Amino acid sequence: MKNKVLRNMAIPGVVAVACAIIPALLIQAGIIKGYPAQIITLGAINAIMAISVNMICGITGQLSLGQAGFEALGAYAVILFTANCHIPLGVSIVIAGLVAAFFGFLIGFPTLKLEGDYLAIVTLAFGEIIRVVLVNLKGITGGPNGKQFSTLMTTSLDFGATLSYLTIIGTLVLIIIFLQNFLRSTYGRAILSVREDEVAANSNGISVFLYKMIGFVIASFIAGIGGALYAAFIGFVKPDLASFNNSINDLIYVVLGGMGSITGGILAAFVLTILQESLRFLKDFRLLIYPVILIIVMLFRPQGLLGTKEMSFVKIYDGISDFIRNRRLNNGRK
Repeated sequence: MKNKVLRNMAIPGVVAVACAIIPALLIQAGIIKGYPAQIITLGAINAIMAISVNMICGITGQLSLGQAGFEALGAYAVILFTANCHIPLGVSIVIAGLVAAFFGFLIGFPTLKLEGDYLAIVTLAFGEIIRVVLVNLKGITGGPNGKQFSTLMTTSLDFGATLSYLTIIGTLVLIIIFLQNFLRSTYGRAILSVREDEVAANSNGISVFLYKMIGFVIASFIAGIGGALYAAFIGFVKPDLASFNNSINDLIYVVLGGMGSITGGILAAFVLTILQESLRFLKDFRLLIYPVILIIVMLFRPQGLLGTKEMSFVKIYDGISDFIRNRRLNNGRK
């Protein structure tokens, strides 16, 4: 039993380290050039945003259309704390996530008693309010022209791309580990029960509003972290980051990957980010790709690529091991 637990921990750990180290070495060696490295790193940021949306929409069971607003809050917060308050970048990123979580609490407290379309409309309005406020606070945010931000990630140093990738992919891995353990805890199972049936959960003594709030605040925190990493990586932020279109793009990752599937949303985020950049030669026509993909998925796979299931590297490893073992047995019989 102990060996099985260690194996179940070791296999995902090895995969996570390989996903972080191998591309970083290829970037450092120049095999993966600057532009592809930037796209892969941007895909990791989009994957963090997909996790944020999945936390509130797929896991908590609420429809939010304003996660880009929390991303923008995190992006501007990390700029203010780092550039104006001279707080180290790593600490500023965590504080930016806490700022977004605080606003998530303020927004969630009066609105999470709403359901369905009403909650979606309120969160949509919140995102637009954030965008308008950022446009008009010209002295702090730079107004509609945006605000520049220079960090070690945005410098032209040879190891800048490698450092950016390692920082962002490392944060993504930590978020995945945190969420997977959280969802297996008592609080996580309570949130899942609220998603499945609020009436049954309430009748069993589970505070529906409390666990909705916990899920919403965690999703806001993750979105704030994503925004902070985006600002540190791109080096420039505009209020349009909080736009409705960005919220919809983040929601598309989750719809395609599967509502409730963390690995499905991550996979969809990477695939669509790379696909969008690969089709730039189509110019504006590439904007038709998302609707076409959505239509195809809704027709043939309405639950998304993975549905509510998670990609298990342990099961993949067991499947490969069984296949190799069977091949050896068959060859031995021959």
